[in-house]
Amino acid sequence: MDGKTVRTRFAPSPTGYMHIGNLRTALFTYLLAKKNNGKFILRIEDTDQERYVEGAVDIIYNTLRRTGLQWDEGPDIGGPVGPYVQSERMGMFKDYALKLVESGHAYYCFCDKDRLEEVRKIQQASGIAPKYDGHCKNLSKEEVQAKLDAGVPYVIRQKCPTEGTTTFHDEVFGDITVENSVLDDQILIKADGMPTYNFANVVDDHTMGITHVVRGNEYLSSTPKYNLLYEAFGWDVPVYIHVPPVMKNATEKLSKRNGDASFEDLAAKGYLDEAIVNYIALLGWAPKGENEMFTMEELIQEFDVSGISKSPAIFDTQKLKALNGEYIRKLTPEQFIEYAAPYIRETCKREDIDMNLMAELLQPRTELFTDIPEQVDFIDELPDYDIEMYTHKKMKTNSENSLEALREILPVLEGVSAWTLDNIHTALFTLIEKLEVKNGRILWPLRVAVSGKQFTPGGGVELAEILGKDETLRRIETGIEKLEKALA
Repeated sequence: MDGKTVRTRFAPSPTGYMHIGNLRTALFTYLLAKKNNGKFILRIEDTDQERYVEGAVDIIYNTLRRTGLQWDEGPDIGGPVGPYVQSERMGMFKDYALKLVESGHAYYCFCDKDRLEEVRKIQQASGIAPKYDGHCKNLSKEEVQAKLDAGVPYVIRQKCPTEGTTTFHDEVFGDITVENSVLDDQILIKADGMPTYNFANVVDDHTMGITHVVRGNEYLSSTPKYNLLYEAFGWDVPVYIHVPPVMKNATEKLSKRNGDASFEDLAAKGYLDEAIVNYIALLGWAPKGENEMFTMEELIQEFDVSGISKSPAIFDTQKLKALNGEYIRKLTPEQFIEYAAPYIRETCKREDIDMNLMAELLQPRTELFTDIPEQVDFIDELPDYDIEMYTHKKMKTNSENSLEALREILPVLEGVSAWTLDNIHTALFTLIEKLEVKNGRILWPLRVAVSGKQFTPGGGVELAEILGKDETLRRIETGIEKLEKALA
């Protein structure tokens, strides 16, 4: 990077939730600024009032704050180049467009919708890619003035060259050259006097001093027209970093419209904010080493534009889940209890539950906090279960020997006076030694009897301590009755 201060911007539209691709763009934009000791600017692009969603600006603020992407300048904190809300910057765009008209880089277009539709149909019928045919491009000053005086509605269009080529450089895709003949004379100012997104974007980026633009590669095709605007004004062209899309699979993009996860969705499903940020950093970007777990500070140090791929990134839920599990296992027991307690309490209402023991059992087995209720739903009430659960090939158990095991276990546990994990463990393993059987022949039937489940956080010993003596003995008796009835 040269000596100029790096200034990047994230410019979302308040049209709903923060989808993953959008958040990744914000993250890359933030990392680029911080890696180079630059400024990260937040600009709200709210001129599309038809798609504006009430409360969406707060969602943007909250998401960026939760994920640690704190902006240096923005609508709520101000800065030297405000306002930072596009609708509050409306006064200047028409003036900039008129300067382009004066310099010959833009022109008034008076074509109505009917004529434009007719041109489009003819072009499609001829196999030509639809674009404006330049009908108003060469109107004389007198003709233009006469139409303006008569109040004929107009738009202002960019005048693109029709011959030669335009080349631009992108940090990810390299040098890209396009034939000027394919460029459309895009609208800069609409009939209602409002700027189009493409025009406002260029003017805002320049007037805010943006040096580096990170955006999706769907904007690659528009970049030559952006650059022609920069050149027409005599402005410095920013450094471009076009990032590949985040895909649901090989053919479909992630889309909130199609029900794909937003940041809020993932957080609600029990993913940790830090795990989400870490995972989306790896979507389309590869660190230099083998490590894939990073704090935000480590991401800032590690991030390099050269690691951004040209290929689309596939959003792999299983990989995110596994990474989230890694983050959960790194929590302190106290942190885990804080996160897990609401999920435990969803299904487990007993006040005498030892949360420290629950955390000890659940933390190594939890990849998603929303998995917890299903793991503990047997505690308050023993579910009805099939005796087939007692059959386990690896443990060499079946209904008959499980019945024998439970009949042996019951008096042993009745004799445990101080109901502690150590005492329960000692009593059961003394029984195993006495009967000269494998551990599973005793512990598997106990697990099934006290939980009614095949998969539980912890084995029969831990579950017995959690449930307490009376409840454990009652469930063993229920297991004996079930098996006796089935085998009678």
